[in-house]
Amino acid sequence: FDPRHYLGTHCYGLPKTGPHRLRFLLESVKDLRETLKRKGSTLVVRKGKPEDVVRDLITQLGSVTAVVFHEEVKEIL
Repeated sequence: FDPRHYLGTHCYGLPKTGPHRLRFLLESVKDLRETLKRKGSTLVVRKGKPEDVVRDLITQLGSVTAVVFHEEVKEIL
């Protein structure tokens, strides 16, 4: 979870992620973790800036051969 997604927007100061969206995200992550667990896998969840968290996780795991990600669509003003 990137803390920057839960701060106010730069235009109007409104939260980027309101309470309903946050609840949906938390429930979705919980459901995904439970589904993966039933299949013999797991889900790693971290809080922090992705550029820091992913680097630290790769260092911790040591045997990472690939990293796949997507870029967030930027606002069009």
